[in-house]
Order: sequence, then C-alpha cells, then structure tokens
Amino acid sequence: MTTVLDTVNVFDLNGNALLISNLWKDRKAVMAFARHSECVFCRKRADYLATKKDILYASGVALVVIGPGSIDQAIAFTEQTKFEGEVYADPTQSSYEALQFVSRVSTTFTPKAGFKIIQLYMEGYRQDWKLSFEKDTVSRGGRQQGRIIVTSPGKTNISYIHKDKEAGDDPNTKDILKAYCS
Repeated sequence: MTTVLDTVNVFDLNGNALLISNLWKDRKAVMAFARHSECVFCRKRADYLATKKDILYASGVALVVIGPGSIDQAIAFTEQTKFEGEVYADPTQSSYEALQFVSRVSTTFTPKAGFKIIQLYMEGYRQDWKLSFEKDTVSRGGRQQGRIIVTSPGKTNISYIHKDKEAGDDPNTKDILKAYCS
C-alpha cells in the first residue's frame, strides 16, 4: 500500500502538490480522510480531533485532514470549521483509491447514519449544501466513506487504520490515542 502512496499527490491550500507519503516521512501524524469536505460527520470528526490538538502537538504528532474535492472546497472547509490542523485536497481521489476506501450507496444511506445526522444537526453542525452539490462531489464523493490513519516517521510506517464501514462510523478514540503514543 505505501508503495502505491508514493505516487499519490495531494494539494495544500495554496495549490502546491505534495506526495501524500511525505506528510509523515519525518513525523507522526493523525490523518483523517473526509467523506467530502461538506459532510456533517467529517465536520464533527474534525472538531473531535481538534479537541485533542494540544495532546497531539505535545507528543509531536501532526493533525491532518484530507478531503476529496477541489482546493476551493478544502479552503471552505477550513474557513467554515475553523480547523487549526493541516488541510489538503485530493481532487482526483487517488489517495482514497490507493487506500481502497468503501464507496457505495448502501453504506451512505443507512438508518444509523440518518439518526446520527439528526443528532449532529441538533448539536449545531450543518452540511454545506452548496458545496455538496458541486459536480465532483455529486459524481464521485457523495457516497465515499472516510478513514483515519495514524502514521510514524518513515514512508512505510502506518500504525493504525480505521476504515469507515458506513457514513458516521466513528473509530474507537482510545485506539487512535494508543497508536500515536506508541
């Protein structure tokens, strides 16, 4: 898998291309891959990870969000969420394909996901519907599931992977904490 990732580029908010594996070659990182930048589940996950920012940074761990879609969508995510970690765009979704993310309608529209959406709306989270209906999101990202990986220095060191089985499938946070503290 990491060999494939050596050919995958993501883009920072200024439009600069970076090999995704370079994001962790010299450091530990907790990397959250968003379903799409407008998603309420992803906004909640980013908020949760941001609450752990001080612990992560004190441990020398970078906090990264990668979203499928345009650089403009990544910028909008950053502005709307006030996320203080690093944010990158993957317009071609090549990292998602390399990591073999789940992408099916049957994993997006589930009763559990519907219930969680209601909960998140009650907590004040909102989906950016304008961005949700941009061409790339509709054609590729709307049914894409997310993932979290924890990496250590060196291009082949992925110590934890949580692959969302369905929309709103959150990882066990204790597992994430254990992985980056190891």
